[in-house]
Amino acid sequence: MITLHGFAYSNYYNIPKHVLLHKGVPFTEDLVYASAEGYERLNPARKVPSMTTSDGQYLAEASVLCEYIEDMFPEPALLPADPYARSHVRRIMRCAELYLELPCRRLLPFVFTRETPPESLCEEVNAMVDRGVASLAGLCSIDPFLTGSDFSMADIYVRYVLSVVDAGSAVLQRDVVSEVDGLKAWRARLAEDTVSKQVDADTEANKDDFFAYIASRS
Repeated sequence: MITLHGFAYSNYYNIPKHVLLHKGVPFTEDLVYASAEGYERLNPARKVPSMTTSDGQYLAEASVLCEYIEDMFPEPALLPADPYARSHVRRIMRCAELYLELPCRRLLPFVFTRETPPESLCEEVNAMVDRGVASLAGLCSIDPFLTGSDFSMADIYVRYVLSVVDAGSAVLQRDVVSEVDGLKAWRARLAEDTVSKQVDADTEANKDDFFAYIASRS
């Protein structure tokens, strides 16, 4: 059986977790922080999430885990059969990560400490977020999902990317989600999904432990 390693407050952990739950793949969870002794055996980069496959092999990086799960358990499909359409889904995922999640992640230390970030940093992040907003606005046809009528890997990926974007938005004092037409309503619909509710409940249950862990390392 597959084992997913990481912790529920991590948005990247929740991406492959949502994929596994959506597909109905049996798996176990190893709730562990990347600083734990021996974690480098699972992922030398010491990043969450990582995965042990059913035959004992180790994999890491959320997007890689998602691709592996899709290849091993193709139904229900989260990537279209058409090569261009598959690439389009991956492009949305990549743009959301590069131009929204990763820039906003730079602001997380200031979210945790409640300190004011340097103005130059906010300017850099805002510029990248502008690019992300333009990318999603140009790439997505939300009706009702990001690429139209079919739920895809992009819907899962972007849903959890936005949790970090929310934190960055609070620092930047802008409502990034509302800047992409239809994204706020799309997000609300996905929040009502049974799998989304389960993942969100697990995330909330891990919150206090996660912040205690952060405090212990400061």
